[in-house]
Amino acid sequence: MGRAFEYRKATKMKRWGNMARVFTKLGKQITIAVREGGPDADTNPRLRVLIQQAKKENMPKDNVERAIKKATDKDHSDYKEVVYEGYGPYGIAIVVETATDNTTRTVANVRSYFNKHGGSLGTTGSLEFLFEHKCVFKIAPKEGMALDELELELIDFGVDEVVEEEEDILLYGDFKSYSEIQTYLEENDFEIHSAEFERIPHDTKELNDEERAQIEKLLEKFEEDEDVQNVFHNMAEES
Repeated sequence: MGRAFEYRKATKMKRWGNMARVFTKLGKQITIAVREGGPDADTNPRLRVLIQQAKKENMPKDNVERAIKKATDKDHSDYKEVVYEGYGPYGIAIVVETATDNTTRTVANVRSYFNKHGGSLGTTGSLEFLFEHKCVFKIAPKEGMALDELELELIDFGVDEVVEEEEDILLYGDFKSYSEIQTYLEENDFEIHSAEFERIPHDTKELNDEERAQIEKLLEKFEEDEDVQNVFHNMAEES
């Protein structure tokens, strides 16, 4: 198993939290996908995957339809995806991905979380070199399909790691390879449970228990904010 999987497995934080949090996050992603690629799932690959993911998460059909309608309704505010980067205490790099209809509110909140917990908000792009941007597909295994065969098949499409996790298979690929990987999976009748983007740190920093607790308080503040979609950091997990 590679570094990406081990990091992901170790840092499964409360990103999605309870069911309401899951539906809020998916709803925003669906609205953004419709704005970018239209409301027809047959011609909008990103929307197609998100609808499959919503079904997997038991998101009510009404919620999905409402999120799609929101994208085409002029009376609704427009969501924007904005990434904020900064440092927490002890030099821990933190990347906060948001989907917001009010960037003034969101940046003020993000800055206040950093400031109140001994960190500081940085400039956009300042931490990109510390993380690898990956797309991560979670798919159902196919009967008779060996992992090493699947990995060999997918190398040409940008996948660099294939891992079995409980009842699913995780595929890690370059951020830019998302569409090619999705096309291959759909054309070969794989069931896609989810497709997300993750930022995997090149290196992690070890902290003691007291320092770790301080960072976790900051991360929790981000996680509790409804505008926040994902939070990534380079703090090493407890050994």
